[in-house]
Amino acid sequence: MLEKKDIALEKAVLIGVVTKDQDEEKSKEYLDELEFLTFTAGGEVVKRFTQKMDMPNPKTFIGAGKMADVQQFIEEHHIGTAIFDDELSPAQERNISKILNCKVLDRTNLILDIFAQRAQTSYARTQVELAQCEYLLPRLKGMWTHLERQKGGIGMRGPGETEIETDRRIVRERISLLKAKIKTIDKQMSVQRGNRGAMVRVALVGYTNVGKSTLMNVISKSEVFAENKLFATLDTTVRKVVIHNLPFLLSDTVGFIRKLPTQLVESFKSTLDEVREADLLLHVVDISHPNFEDHIASVNKILGEIDGADKPTIMVFNKIDAYNPEPFDETDLEAERTSSNYSLEEWKRTWMSKLGDNALFISALNKENLEDFRKRVYNEVREIHVTRFPYNHFLYPDYNDLDLGEEE
Repeated sequence: MLEKKDIALEKAVLIGVVTKDQDEEKSKEYLDELEFLTFTAGGEVVKRFTQKMDMPNPKTFIGAGKMADVQQFIEEHHIGTAIFDDELSPAQERNISKILNCKVLDRTNLILDIFAQRAQTSYARTQVELAQCEYLLPRLKGMWTHLERQKGGIGMRGPGETEIETDRRIVRERISLLKAKIKTIDKQMSVQRGNRGAMVRVALVGYTNVGKSTLMNVISKSEVFAENKLFATLDTTVRKVVIHNLPFLLSDTVGFIRKLPTQLVESFKSTLDEVREADLLLHVVDISHPNFEDHIASVNKILGEIDGADKPTIMVFNKIDAYNPEPFDETDLEAERTSSNYSLEEWKRTWMSKLGDNALFISALNKENLEDFRKRVYNEVREIHVTRFPYNHFLYPDYNDLDLGEEE
């Protein structure tokens, strides 16, 4: 009988910098997110290192003194991986690897690793491999030296490709092949989207781990994979949803994240065609996260990059059951009340009040306020549908009339 073995998590240290563009609070927040990414990838963070600098060191990202501290800690505690919060240049990565003598990753590499683990379909795997190849190309380094030059010509000493040139050529050929494969799949998917007819399309967008897949499962009564980890969903899932008798298509897309690697945005642009071609966006926000406003800004920025910023959008503030404002001491005369102390009702009176009906507060997990959500989505989809088919408003009456009819 086979014995059950617990898989040991890989020990890692995190390294970040505090600069004039990234203060201590922002740096801590990014490292918190990096720790969650490390956990998602299967690592365990043992220690964090931060250093105040005007700008990162072009050779080793951090200063020589801090690097010596990191090296000593890694040797004493047998750490296998050092993870940097920002993207490292190929030269920085090589220099740091020589000093620390362990695996060196940056934020981009870590996200690519998670995507590679999570990709289920052939399409997602192709997109991830393309992003990995584009990331790897400038970072290729010789893994051995016994074939310094391939032999060629008379006397076996003629000009030939160096090993690194051979590797680069192979990677470039692979990139061309993957791009051609993605183009072919894109054509197939555009045909699939065309075959869906003139049904109204609604897309769930938002930061990673805000509850999009959970909401999708509740509304569409499907079983999309949902987990409390970053990037649980990579493949776009489309389901037909009927609210009362009004049908529409609902798609669950890949989540966004700050400092999202350029290679991933490029390779996943085709996956985000569902967002580009949607008639309505449901922007899901985790209101229980202390920095949800930054998340909204990050998502809006990426939506702008993929030409999805001008679409009709409903803001869905999820996880209201988990929202807990920081306690405020009224007796402390020096303390200043900030947005972190706001209750939900106070938040509703801020900039959110300008959204009007386009701001919904729900809990997908506990199914709170889902009736308001259904009503708002029904009315918006109905308006788009009636614009497309002018005489169909008789088929789909106002939501309130439906409720009255059901009560009778």
